[in-house]
Amino acid sequence: MADSRQHQTHQKKLEEMVKEMPSYVMEYVDDKLDTRSPSTLLNYLHDYKIFFGWLIAERITDCQNIKDIPLSDLENLRLDDAKNFFKYLQRREVHINNKETKKPEKVSINRKISALRSLFKYLTTQTENADGEPYFYRNVMLKIEVNKVKETLGARATKISSKIFQNDEDVHFLNFVQNTYENELPEESRMRFFFKRDRERDFAILSLFLGSGIRVNELSNLRLKDLDFEENRISVLRKGGKKDIVAVVPESMSDLKKFLDVRSQRYNAGNEDYDFVFITKSKNEPTPLSNRAIESLVKKYTKAYKSNKSMSPHKLRHTYATNLMDETGDIHLLMRQLGHTSTTTAALYSNPEQEKARQAAKLMGQRRQNVENKQI
Repeated sequence: MADSRQHQTHQKKLEEMVKEMPSYVMEYVDDKLDTRSPSTLLNYLHDYKIFFGWLIAERITDCQNIKDIPLSDLENLRLDDAKNFFKYLQRREVHINNKETKKPEKVSINRKISALRSLFKYLTTQTENADGEPYFYRNVMLKIEVNKVKETLGARATKISSKIFQNDEDVHFLNFVQNTYENELPEESRMRFFFKRDRERDFAILSLFLGSGIRVNELSNLRLKDLDFEENRISVLRKGGKKDIVAVVPESMSDLKKFLDVRSQRYNAGNEDYDFVFITKSKNEPTPLSNRAIESLVKKYTKAYKSNKSMSPHKLRHTYATNLMDETGDIHLLMRQLGHTSTTTAALYSNPEQEKARQAAKLMGQRRQNVENKQI
């Protein structure tokens, strides 16, 4: 199974961060590495760090160092204290940027509950001490309820549709980047200089997101060998390291070809099969674009187009998915194209159903108006 660049990066970060944890967390990570991704386990470690830090701050443990917190402190953790930890999470402000904060979302709290449940389950049922018994039996996390986010399929679909490009707006956006964006940048500015250097690359990235529906990690891991211009398709590395073939809009492949025509000269880049497609230039050397750099790039252009309302690569993926459903109505094709296994997830992009509901409401409103007009 192939590993993506992100997988390798998270693996290294996981190996470093786990050194800060108690020995029983190290055991947990080692046990789960075969069934959980490094990305998931890394997120769990961040959650554990917050939890252990809170235990220290509230003096629920006598230890001053996370690494020294004993199993007995988890075994004897009172239910009230466990509940207070999650109340603390719900009430604290999370920084969006340097100026703004917000309350954490329920899904974020639920993930932390799941992370701690997983650790406590491991310690109470999947470990064994010298006597052949689990490290301890009392699992206080079983008494913590997950606060389920109740949302119908229709509500989720409406939320998605309100945050993506609608109708032909994606085409107008690409035209804006290609023909208008440069004129909005100050003359002789660094922004204008870098835009001129990167315009073919950036446009190819935006066009590929909107013309294929791939994820940001799938795009950042593209190698030159993965591009098939004859069949207008690309080979991507899906979640779990699975390889897949994705059909691409011909115009997006054409935009990609235009970037490749200038890639070597512009970025001092090689043309070997295993070279990354999307790169930048650092100290005059070609460097693969990171996921974060690609996300920032997408936000920059969408913010310029939508008057300070930026979008993520995932919203461009949603835009593509909605357009594909509008054009074909084929939910199984959509599942294959996006790498989904659930028809429920794919159904979120079925705008025709939402449009039917809107039109039905409009007709019923007209009926009411007609009746009222007759009474006048």
